[in-house]
Amino acid sequence: MKYGYFGSMKTKPGHRDEVVSILLRSSDGLREAGCHLYVVGVSGTDDQTIWVNEVWESKEHHDASLQLPETRAAIAEAMPLLTGEFTQQEISVLGGLGLPAAP
Repeated sequence: MKYGYFGSMKTKPGHRDEVVSILLRSSDGLREAGCHLYVVGVSGTDDQTIWVNEVWESKEHHDASLQLPETRAAIAEAMPLLTGEFTQQEISVLGGLGLPAAP
């Protein structure tokens, strides 16, 4: 069963687009690390919140990706632009459009 991580983060005023850029730029190489889906989204009615939805081969793959040099650099670059308000939900992914079929 695949591992899903759905989260949100709040940026300091005026920094949402900059953080989105960092997140999207840092997505290079995630497929090789075991990521099946990485989606970054924003709302037209909230100029500070960013939502990130991820599907990984396993929780271990996700956790290992956080130790990659490019991931650590992106986190270090984005953190000063964030308020510290985060939400997260870990899920077991059963399937969906665009995802590999379960065995």
